[in-house]
Amino acid sequence: MPAFLLEVGTEELPADFVNSALQQWQKLIPESLKQEFLALDSIEIYATPRRLAVLIQGLPTQQRDREEEIKGPPAKAAFKDGKPTKAAEGFARKQGVDLEALEVRETDKGEFVFVQKTTPGRKTTEILSELSRHWVDRLEGRRFMRWADGDLRFPRPIRWLVALWDDAVLPLEWVNGSETIQSDRASWGHRVLHPEPLSIPQATNYVEQLRSACVEVDPAIRRQRIAQGVRTIARTVGGYAEIPSDLLEEVINLVESPTAAIGQFDPQFLNLPPEVITTVMIAHQRYFPVRETQDSNGKLLPYFITVSNGDPAKSTIIAAGNERVIRARLADAQFFYDADCDEPLETYLPQLDAVTFQEDLGSLHDKVKRLMEIAEEIANQLDLTPQQREAIERAGLLCKVDLVSQMVYEFPELQGVMGEKYALASGESPEVARAIFEHYLPRGAKDVMPESLTGQVISIADRADTLVGIFGLGMLPTGSSDPFALRRAANAILEIIWHANLGINLDDLLQQFSADFASNHTNKESPYPALQEFFLQRIRTLLQEELEIDYDLVKAVLGEGDPEYAQRALKDVLDARDRAQFLQTIRNNRTLDTIYETVNRSTRLAAKGDLNTQELDPAAVVRPDLFEKSSEQRFHQALVELVPTTQAAQSERNYQLLVEGLAKIAPVVSDFFDGEDSVLVMDENPEIQQNRLNLLGLLRNHARSLADFGAIVKSVS
Repeated sequence: MPAFLLEVGTEELPADFVNSALQQWQKLIPESLKQEFLALDSIEIYATPRRLAVLIQGLPTQQRDREEEIKGPPAKAAFKDGKPTKAAEGFARKQGVDLEALEVRETDKGEFVFVQKTTPGRKTTEILSELSRHWVDRLEGRRFMRWADGDLRFPRPIRWLVALWDDAVLPLEWVNGSETIQSDRASWGHRVLHPEPLSIPQATNYVEQLRSACVEVDPAIRRQRIAQGVRTIARTVGGYAEIPSDLLEEVINLVESPTAAIGQFDPQFLNLPPEVITTVMIAHQRYFPVRETQDSNGKLLPYFITVSNGDPAKSTIIAAGNERVIRARLADAQFFYDADCDEPLETYLPQLDAVTFQEDLGSLHDKVKRLMEIAEEIANQLDLTPQQREAIERAGLLCKVDLVSQMVYEFPELQGVMGEKYALASGESPEVARAIFEHYLPRGAKDVMPESLTGQVISIADRADTLVGIFGLGMLPTGSSDPFALRRAANAILEIIWHANLGINLDDLLQQFSADFASNHTNKESPYPALQEFFLQRIRTLLQEELEIDYDLVKAVLGEGDPEYAQRALKDVLDARDRAQFLQTIRNNRTLDTIYETVNRSTRLAAKGDLNTQELDPAAVVRPDLFEKSSEQRFHQALVELVPTTQAAQSERNYQLLVEGLAKIAPVVSDFFDGEDSVLVMDENPEIQQNRLNLLGLLRNHARSLADFGAIVKSVS
């Protein structure tokens, strides 16, 4: 069966786009072929900095003819007095059939018009001609550009097209203003090692032909060659290469023919903090560091490894050129470091007044003052000691100062890192210094958490201030747009609280500092309602996606339109997490099944009454003198005995006690509903009816200590 090759040749593409395009095509191309009813044997997607390519093998030469049954308008709208209406005529015209081809059939929603239609299969080459442009146009990425006088948009100008149907050129013509890009079998090899055009005779020869022109189009093979080459050359100087995954993924898409080359720098630069050296290497120069041991914290050696896209025979010259570059970069870093260390960290504080945090929220100094107020309130909630409060206050004061240092100005990636180094050099305590670094943690998903209490408090306070301020200005994240990373900030607050088991009342914090914002901005409303909903959504997402809690159990914990549950979750996010995980556990071990029917039925019926959701004690709301059946008396007695159990479960957060109590009462409630001595809850006598609804309401309230059982979906065996 035929094979199809499409290669889109470009000027050098950004590395992040190459990786993104690969992932997009891996999903887009199979889906679009499936929609066109084209079966195939395999799809291989290739990419380098100068090309994107797809090789599809085992395609049919033509689609199969398809028999389709298409449903049209209701029969009563399509025919009137046995004659077709305009609705019938329009349907037939749209489907390309005569009116006689319409059939009336009975469905579960009445009679409808149908047509049995045969769609002839199209030639595969015709379909591929359309899809090829579609695959390119559908790619998304940052900073697309136009070139020449056309409207075609892509990260870099498209310079050639290869489109082969087996050994024949599939004619494609893409117009870009006055420029027309036509398909051919002519590709291009490596810029340096094979700068001549390259003819592809047959689609399936593509990979081999490009290799003959010194281009490795398979990213997986480039990854293997780079990693192996870097490790091997590091051993020549008695070291071990550090290969960060992000750097490796970037370098893979910067080269077409990778060659590892090793260079060295003056050992005197090893006196710099190792984070400075590795930042220069990795973030700025795309070099791989070399260490004494395989441990990523091992001592650095005065070497670096670069991956060249040039002539392997000139690796020594390439390394020498890179040595000159890194020497200059490290000399700059040494100058910045020495200059920054000339003065204690605290002396840089006044400079924060000159740095704007956000136009309507003031300077970084203003932000520091606000976050210190939030940190103080967190310390009050946690009932911290004077020594702990002193460390938090000091760390809060200094946490942003390194942003005005020369080093961080030049290397922003080192914020926090240099703050810790400079704090120690200035004589600050290790606890304060560490907190300055940790208050930026976590920096993203799967990152490490701050481990010191001081770092945790400052980290939460910093993010809370940002959220209150930006939400107060009405700059809420929408869709994929979140320029202030507010989702990440809220996630970080929750993850820190959960990680460190901090008893923080988040709801009180949001209310208090939202009110402060509104009082300081007379034309703005309190952002508390929006923040409350935002945090609830973040909790919902983290519970479902990170902790893998079933969606209905998350609803049961957070409530569905129930402000009582929502506020409870924000007042105690630890409890919300624990209850969600406990519910998942008892669902998995089937304990939930033993109480589900009883509690759920009681919850539904209790809604017909007016008992508040806080009451637990039968003495206040149940009248034994109105009992008519012994099942009522037994239900009442069981509720009396359940009160201390529920109270203990609440105070100890031991919800197993509550579940055991609910399981014990379940048979009694079952008799109340369906036993020989059962009752009619909705009795004609309104007093008796209310009394029975109160019994059910009390049981609901006990269960509410754990969750809203009305939101839980019955498990399917």
